[in-house]
Order: sequence, then C-alpha cells, then structure tokens
Amino acid sequence: MKKNYLNCHRCGSLKVEKTLMAPKFLNKSWNKDMNLKDDKYKKINEKIKEYQKFIKENFEYVGENFAYEARSIHYKNKKKDKGIYGTATSEEIKDLRDEGINTEIIPWIEDKNN
Repeated sequence: MKKNYLNCHRCGSLKVEKTLMAPKFLNKSWNKDMNLKDDKYKKINEKIKEYQKFIKENFEYVGENFAYEARSIHYKNKKKDKGIYGTATSEEIKDLRDEGINTEIIPWIEDKNN
C-alpha cells in the first residue's frame, strides 16, 4: 500500500515512483561535483527558509486545522486579516482542490535550533 508521502515539486502530482538508477562511481571530478551540489542545496535551503520567514510573518498558522479553516473561509465567506497556513494530509489537499479551494504545497524545513 502506497502512503503518498511525496509529491512532485513542479506539478504537485502524488504519482511519484522509484526508478532504477546506475550507481555513481567515484572519480577525480566527484569531489568537485559534490561541492557544487552542496552549494546548490545550501542556496535552495536558504531560499526556502526565506519563504518560511515570509509566511510566518504574513500568514496565520492554523496547524492541523488547515482543511477546516480553508473550507470555513471558502464556504462561509469568513474573511481573515491574513491568509492561513498549516498542515494537511495529501487526501485533504486533494479534496480541497476537488472542491475548488486553491491550495499550495510548500516544502518546509524544520529549524534544528528549536
């Protein structure tokens, strides 16, 4: 049974599958390649953290009640001063989208310092 924990970062699809990959053989350029990849990942992580900071400052955290709050806003015309963010299962996100409620999945990096 698939748990659908992963989604495509480009289209949001939950149909993510493993593929057969060739092993990486170490050579002289490997260390240089790894340093370039590490720099890319650091830049990506920094950008994600910038987005997280923006979201935390400008949106209201609703936690596990995200789907309920999104429906309240959508169906009851319940206006909020700020947008909302929180957590929802992939099934809840699918249901919200089927109901015409716009949602986005954003990668979230937990701060290790807290």
